[in-house]
Amino acid sequence: MTGSTVYVAMPIAEALVTWIHITCSSIWVGGSIFLGIVLAPALKIEVPIAKDRLLLMIKFGRRFNLIAIPSFVLLIGTGIYNSRSFLVDPEILWQTQYGQLLLVKVILVIIVIAAYAFHITVVNKETEQKLATTTVDEMYINNLRSKISILGRMIVVLSVAILLLASLLNSGGF
Repeated sequence: MTGSTVYVAMPIAEALVTWIHITCSSIWVGGSIFLGIVLAPALKIEVPIAKDRLLLMIKFGRRFNLIAIPSFVLLIGTGIYNSRSFLVDPEILWQTQYGQLLLVKVILVIIVIAAYAFHITVVNKETEQKLATTTVDEMYINNLRSKISILGRMIVVLSVAILLLASLLNSGGF
């Protein structure tokens, strides 16, 4: 392989990693926003019974997870790849503005992972089966809806903040 071939292949590889990162980000954030801002209000109008509405949201959420989870994993993987220079010399995380922004972004990603993991434990198969097969009181439904709503909003807000940090990093910082 000649030097010019390597030179051409590297920008293509970098562009491909960036494209995967942006595509996965679009799936993760766009899908989350769609569920919360479009689907949930539409279901509130179309499905008057809270328990049925909650079951539908859980089913749509579970379906979304089929693409969201792999996208999020790829997003993290490409993010780590894009940050590889900081893995070689972690000191520059503290010494540069770019590194400090990246560190804040990483912390927010960790918080999103934790919130999403908690969300998945709240909305699990057992919860779905309980809603589908048993009579549950209004208090249980309201409590569950509240948890799901708070976690969903938190994940979306943090994800959008992460996008802002990614844009700042892409432009070189403040």
